[in-house]
Amino acid sequence: MENHHILHCSCASRISLLFLALCLLFITNASAFNLTTIKFDEGYSSLFSDFNIVRSPDDKSVRLLLNRLSGSGIISSDYYNYGFFSAKIKLPADYAAGIVVAFYTSNIDTWEKNHDELDIEFLGNVNGKPWRFQTNMYGSGSLSRGREERYRLWFDPSKEAHQYSIFWSPINIIFYIDEVPIREIVRHPAMGGDYPSKPMSLYATIWDASSWATNGGKEKVNYKYEPFASEFKALVLEGCRVDPIEQISSTNCTDQIARLISQEYATIKPEGRNAMKWFREKYMYYSYCYDNLRYNVPPPECVIVPTEKERFRNTGRLREKMRFGGSNRRHRRGRNSRQRSRNSAASSGSGKEVAAAAI
Repeated sequence: MENHHILHCSCASRISLLFLALCLLFITNASAFNLTTIKFDEGYSSLFSDFNIVRSPDDKSVRLLLNRLSGSGIISSDYYNYGFFSAKIKLPADYAAGIVVAFYTSNIDTWEKNHDELDIEFLGNVNGKPWRFQTNMYGSGSLSRGREERYRLWFDPSKEAHQYSIFWSPINIIFYIDEVPIREIVRHPAMGGDYPSKPMSLYATIWDASSWATNGGKEKVNYKYEPFASEFKALVLEGCRVDPIEQISSTNCTDQIARLISQEYATIKPEGRNAMKWFREKYMYYSYCYDNLRYNVPPPECVIVPTEKERFRNTGRLREKMRFGGSNRRHRRGRNSRQRSRNSAASSGSGKEVAAAAI
């Protein structure tokens, strides 16, 4: 891979100064994560609606469909005691309002009332408007203390696949787009059980969230455009595997966790810090850390960044009027146990550019 990547783009007069700046900046010393991808049957199985799951002939990718009958979902075959979870995801094209595509870890199957969860959720879009998505964290069923942040994407995720990743260790959690860190949560002793610490599975789903996902539920799923397809490829499941029934590992996880923490994606380098700062200042439009109405005192893991804080009201939302509305209320995905989900069909109801802009 070349050490210097020059950004070439054509900027029309209507493009904002932000994107004009993107065209003039470059990234240096870029390096790729050393990831091992797997085939679908090496790490995944169907979660619900087999008839809406389409595996590629080489089993290296899978398409999840949503139509009038159902959404669809897949789940990792094992639980993981910490890990790195990644996939290149291409979202539905055309009209995608009301659709949620989720890539997340959870153990709600086993700990229904005190589960852990790490989310990346894409919240649908209206043609011509930026795609929005959110990240979230729950520990020990702390649904009333969710830690969601919401953002816009700087590209159209329906045009080509981009890599989305979740790194989870006993020390920290990092969310990535391509190889750009967009959010880090460093474990703080005062978090207690709010920090996810029990083994989790990896899920990917597509479903109808017309009641809330796009413009607060004003824009519904339009089944005139069905089926809606989201493609997942370059599947990565790294970590200490835990038996999904016994909830214990076949080997001691100590060495595997140490190896996980030693990987390049486990820490954020200075250039990654710059990229993350740039992304959050330009594209984040809600953060629980600045929501003083919800939290009189910010949760202990929050790092209050002055350049971020000055952009937000005490509701955690941007000061300036935004045109891509939506609700911050927590929703349920309709997931129960793994077995119940498998037995029933769910009802329809590039990163380098960001790093370049930060240099």
